[in-house]
Amino acid sequence: MNNELSISQLIMDASPTVQFVMLFLVLLSVISWTIIFQRGRYLSRCRKNANKFENDFWKNVDLNVLYQECIKKPKDQLSAMDNIFVAGFKEFARMHNQEVTKEVKLEQVYRAMKVSCARELEELENHLPTLATIGSISPYIGLFGTVWGIMSAFIALSAVKNATLAMVAPPIAEALIATAMGLVAAIPAVLFYNRYVVKVEKLENQYLNFMDEFSTILNRVTAQK
Repeated sequence: MNNELSISQLIMDASPTVQFVMLFLVLLSVISWTIIFQRGRYLSRCRKNANKFENDFWKNVDLNVLYQECIKKPKDQLSAMDNIFVAGFKEFARMHNQEVTKEVKLEQVYRAMKVSCARELEELENHLPTLATIGSISPYIGLFGTVWGIMSAFIALSAVKNATLAMVAPPIAEALIATAMGLVAAIPAVLFYNRYVVKVEKLENQYLNFMDEFSTILNRVTAQK
């Protein structure tokens, strides 16, 4: 088989525009995989930390002790659940001696936890829109490179009187590589985006469930006093 039809040679022989498209798709693929690995590790760590905090929370009946343990940790070691708990407990302590109704106290505590939870969810979703964008636009960028390459090939062949398959095949193959590269960049991005969105939703539900459970505990504590 003629070595001139190898993929590497076809890429080298492609027009500058098609080569630029291919290079851009490689860059998008590198960015995509960087986000995939980084988000994968981060979300797994968040799930592990959330489970660990819930175990510690239900084992430790003294909320003051748990609060002191949380605030002694360095900020970079605080998990999302730590931050939500600290925000809620701190607001509860602040509102405890104020002359307001129990409902107002609990509403303020829940609002403080909700604000903290929103910040944590924003961090969880960080870079996921970029992953979705890469998954959406990569096939079209690759298709643009293919269309441009085929168009250039036919324009060049229009000047030839007797065009043969050997003359037509290489430029078309060069152009089609751009479509293939677009799919290679898009498929992992879409696959892991959908997977990570599900993971974020599960963590969000875990955070919200904890907020409801913690609010119920504070409601009982307030009712006893």
